[in-house]
Amino acid sequence: MKPEQTYIDLYKQYQAMLAQHAPGLMNRWRDKALQDFERLGFPSTSEENYLYSDISGKFAEEYGMNLRRLDFPINPYEVFRCDVPNLSTLLYFMVNDTFYAKQLRAISLPKGVFIGSIADFAMEYPEIAEKHYEVLAKTSNDGTTAFNTLFVQDAFVLYVPEDVVLDKAIQLVNILRSDVDLLVNRRFLVILEDRAEAKLLLCDHGMDRVKFLATQVTEVYLGKNALFDLYELEENTPRTTRLSSIYVDQQDSSRFSHNVITLNNGFTRNNLYISLKGERAEALAGGVAIADTEQHIDNFTWVNHEKANCHSNELYKYILDDKATGVFNGRIIVHPGAQKTEAYQTNRNLCLTKEAKMYSKPQLEIYADDVKCSHGLTTGQIDENALFYLRSRGISKEEALLLLKFAFTSDVLDRIHLEPLRDRLRLLIEKRLRDELSKCERCSVCNDN
Repeated sequence: MKPEQTYIDLYKQYQAMLAQHAPGLMNRWRDKALQDFERLGFPSTSEENYLYSDISGKFAEEYGMNLRRLDFPINPYEVFRCDVPNLSTLLYFMVNDTFYAKQLRAISLPKGVFIGSIADFAMEYPEIAEKHYEVLAKTSNDGTTAFNTLFVQDAFVLYVPEDVVLDKAIQLVNILRSDVDLLVNRRFLVILEDRAEAKLLLCDHGMDRVKFLATQVTEVYLGKNALFDLYELEENTPRTTRLSSIYVDQQDSSRFSHNVITLNNGFTRNNLYISLKGERAEALAGGVAIADTEQHIDNFTWVNHEKANCHSNELYKYILDDKATGVFNGRIIVHPGAQKTEAYQTNRNLCLTKEAKMYSKPQLEIYADDVKCSHGLTTGQIDENALFYLRSRGISKEEALLLLKFAFTSDVLDRIHLEPLRDRLRLLIEKRLRDELSKCERCSVCNDN
């Protein structure tokens, strides 16, 4: 039996249970998601955009699902301490695919700001929830998004009303915790109204040595002149599969900045869809991927320039060792009438062994005549001349290689606006390159294992 049919049968058998433990807002979209999932199925390597990433095969394995929403024996506030020195954040947790509301610490927020579970958000702001949930993440276009919508039962929501600026960054730690192989479906909804500002740091953290499969869908709405920074840090176990899709809608003069740093993983596929729907909107996207053994990291981006005078800039870098595989597939579309567009896309890669593989496909589609657009790609090995220069200065070969690899990532990290976070990521990347990142210093769970 195909994995799609297994999950279709599972949904039909437990549909009432899913609805019982989820808000009505989510339940209203399940029938359409089922129709789309039955038509689309999981992406496979027969599709051009998934040519090197077999998503369907990941779902062929057997996983448990917590459809009854049973509590997991963990209090993340007591055991998880992944703070960033000198960066004061508003700290929240998702345990598997459920917002952790127990023992939620009292946090003073500006008037009208909401941070929490979608069930509470739908009760407090029903019209706004109805207007924005499941509007960008079209189930008709992507099988994993349809699957997520079919089974998701909770979501993290960040809502910032007009003219409100959140001075403190928000940190959401996504904890994977289970004694058996587990499939989780995470959902995030971010709404920034006109002239609102916020920064969100998402940290993925796998705690146990079982297999995890996590689907993740994020919808981001940015009003006029809204500013939003989204940072993602993945430190999962080698037995974790992460399938993430981010959908971004930008209005006039809004600015969106996204950085995804993959330090530890098993199999990762990140989709980023950005629609510049207002004039003078700006989008910056980038990432660092470090992989070894047989790890797999795939970043797919799709940037739609729909209006005039917009700007986008992408920079992704990979360092691949052993038998690791990297994939970058970026596509920029400049629509008719989107004059004065500036769109740039760059992918740079280091393959440290002959067995490491990198597949890259930058693409431009331009249907306007007054634009500045470019894309670039390089894949190679360590510069022997640079290595010789460092060694001639008395630096050991091991340290010289480390310095060159670390320097390779610096321009991506320079895009991070939060200086304490930038410094912390530099330290984590250095430790990862030294193969010293097996445990988190401040996590008592990791240090007890």
